[in-house]
Amino acid sequence: MIYSRKFPTVALSLGLVLLGGAWLAGCDDSTSPLAPFEPEIANVADNFSIQATGVEKVTTTLTYTWANSGTRATINHSTTTTAGSVSVLIKDNAGSVVYSKGLVPSLNEATEAGEAGSWTIVLTFSNYHGTLNMGAQKL
Repeated sequence: MIYSRKFPTVALSLGLVLLGGAWLAGCDDSTSPLAPFEPEIANVADNFSIQATGVEKVTTTLTYTWANSGTRATINHSTTTTAGSVSVLIKDNAGSVVYSKGLVPSLNEATEAGEAGSWTIVLTFSNYHGTLNMGAQKL
């Protein structure tokens, strides 16, 4: 009887630890050039966002695989750039480009139609300085 009471608690705790670990794995990459700026990255089905404040002198390319169950997405820009640039390239499950644009201070627009599934989000930083805030959401 003691084991039957403890097992659900242990299983639940283990499940929460594993779930938390999976979420953090997508959010905390200490080798990323953005790491010193403590980026907040949420990458869950149908919703992706990245934010980093006080970014300075970053030149790199970051690639994320994002699950989009839809055929389109809304891309939200809310970025303050003081120098350099960040470009966003998004490919659908078939590898077709559905979105390509430089991040701007304020913009909310849809991607082209694509194939649902695993989409690829590529952020290319070129001597970027500023506050990064970008999101994608299933449309």
